[in-house]
Amino acid sequence: MAGRGCGGGCGPGRANEDNARFLLLGALLALYLLGGAAVFSALERPHERQARQRWEERLAGFGRRHNLSRDALRGFLRHFEEAAAAGVRVDGARPRWDFPGAFYFVGTVVSTIGFGMATPATVGGKVFLIVYGLLGCSSTLLFFNLFLERLITVIAHVTRWCGARRPGRRAGPRAGSQGRAAAAGKPSVRVVLLALGAASLALCCGAAALYAAAEGWGYLDALYFCFVAFSTIGFGDLVSGQQARYDGRGLYRAANFVLLLSGVCCLYSLFNVVSILVRQAVNWALGRAAGAGCRRGRGRGGPPRRNAVGPGRVRSGGGGAAETDGGSDGGSGARRLSGEMVSMKDLLAANKASLAVLQKQLSEAASGRPRRASTPAVDDEFSGGVGAFAIMNSRLAETSADSRLPLPRAAGP
Repeated sequence: MAGRGCGGGCGPGRANEDNARFLLLGALLALYLLGGAAVFSALERPHERQARQRWEERLAGFGRRHNLSRDALRGFLRHFEEAAAAGVRVDGARPRWDFPGAFYFVGTVVSTIGFGMATPATVGGKVFLIVYGLLGCSSTLLFFNLFLERLITVIAHVTRWCGARRPGRRAGPRAGSQGRAAAAGKPSVRVVLLALGAASLALCCGAAALYAAAEGWGYLDALYFCFVAFSTIGFGDLVSGQQARYDGRGLYRAANFVLLLSGVCCLYSLFNVVSILVRQAVNWALGRAAGAGCRRGRGRGGPPRRNAVGPGRVRSGGGGAAETDGGSDGGSGARRLSGEMVSMKDLLAANKASLAVLQKQLSEAASGRPRRASTPAVDDEFSGGVGAFAIMNSRLAETSADSRLPLPRAAGP
């Protein structure tokens, strides 16, 4: 996909294309980390210095008033830190290792939130956590993937129902890829992104209002906690449900559990969809770079190699018909064969409902379900690759095939 701007004689092979995508994304992530570190250091470092200076002044003043040496005072504070790490608080916080506290702890373990406000201190607890977390985190990841599969199914049915409500609008041979995807009942990346974004935003805003009222936080702090918890970052600076008393304690604990579970599911799904857009942007950048290299090669008069294999190569189908790697939708097939660059708009539009690629092969192997031979060739765009998306791809392909509305393949002009 990245090198489709070239004809058959230019561009790296498939493995080289994947390596280039991996290296480019790694470089972008490194730059992203460096930029984030610079911003957070500029924002938080002055506050840290001021807090340290105030603490040193208070510590020195307390030692002078009570005639305590600095070493004796620091030794006492180390004992307090050990007690705080074990869950002892001076403000009457609830016990961390009673059954409700332990249930909250295992929930943060299997969801990979890991707030860190409670950690096992015994050898037996640490050993059991390793075994328990291995099975629990794996099972929870499978649950999140199945949640995502059912969410895609719901969106596909809604998309198909909306298309059936407008029978006058049928996708013609020259209709856009979004229109043909809607006619086949396949939700596009844009539709899924909007649905997940709206659901995640509504959930975070509603949960923040509840946490602000129950925990006594400011609304911005509560919203910050929702994102940190739902995204499983889990810093642990703000943790819900840790006070000794609440109004309607049982109801609040149940609501807290449901909100955390729903929020993690929604944010996990949203991150998966956003990563598709990141992948498309990386592919677009690689395509522009490959296209520029091809144009420079043609300018120097160098003929393409006869048997060179590139990402935009022409393949011979079963009936002798030629097709590109990305298929031909609309007039884009002719543009790719002619070597013209694909714009960002065409790239995003041509990716119909390419909701990426997680465990299609793994789920088929686990369930013993062979790949359906009756699925049209156009559904191949929902398979391939590895990552957190193949369950979505499998569901998209199945709902598309069940709709019995094959996508017309438009001929180039």
